[in-house]
Amino acid sequence: MDIQEHIIANLPVFDIKDTTEKVLEFFQDSTYSHVAILDDGRFLGLFSENDADGLQPDAKIDEFRYELQSFFVRRDTNWLDVLEVFARNEANLLPVLNKKEEVTGYYCLTDIVAVFIDMPFFTDPGSILVVATGVKDYSFSQIAQIVESNNAKLYGGFISDTQNDIIQVTLKITANNYNKVVQTFRRYNYNIIFGNSDDEFLEDLKNRSDYLEKYLNV
Repeated sequence: MDIQEHIIANLPVFDIKDTTEKVLEFFQDSTYSHVAILDDGRFLGLFSENDADGLQPDAKIDEFRYELQSFFVRRDTNWLDVLEVFARNEANLLPVLNKKEEVTGYYCLTDIVAVFIDMPFFTDPGSILVVATGVKDYSFSQIAQIVESNNAKLYGGFISDTQNDIIQVTLKITANNYNKVVQTFRRYNYNIIFGNSDDEFLEDLKNRSDYLEKYLNV
């Protein structure tokens, strides 16, 4: 996926010798979390909006040199890695550097997320299924085999959660034979965390439960 076209080139950068007045004005006029600071034209670090509270406008940015954060991406950084850098640093603005360590622009989190959710995984018709299994038992090739052995197609999937040695995998599959896919996952001892409301297994279980309750009340 090509995200380079979303690089923003008209946002400012500031020099380490500037006063914090410029930085304060930037944060007051925008909703961005960070802004790039340069030293002799090269990227030095990022000033965080969280550090702007209580600043005196006539202070020098250089006084806060050691509080600057250091994260960035390159123009050829994969879009998944770009999202990871955003998430890891709780930022919504990310500088893009060239080989000379110059800031060529920024990525905005909103733009990258918009590209992400416009992927066929989210836009094409199909069904979402979230399954869980132990870390030692996890095999994406087996997951794909389970889906395709039921004449369904797997649009894609990703690990959406990991905790206590349990992995959750979110899948997007074609709607045809959906319930057969769910049944097969259960036979392979996968836990179904989320499935469509027409899951016949759950409906059958509910009917059996209702029948048993009526029987016990006779």
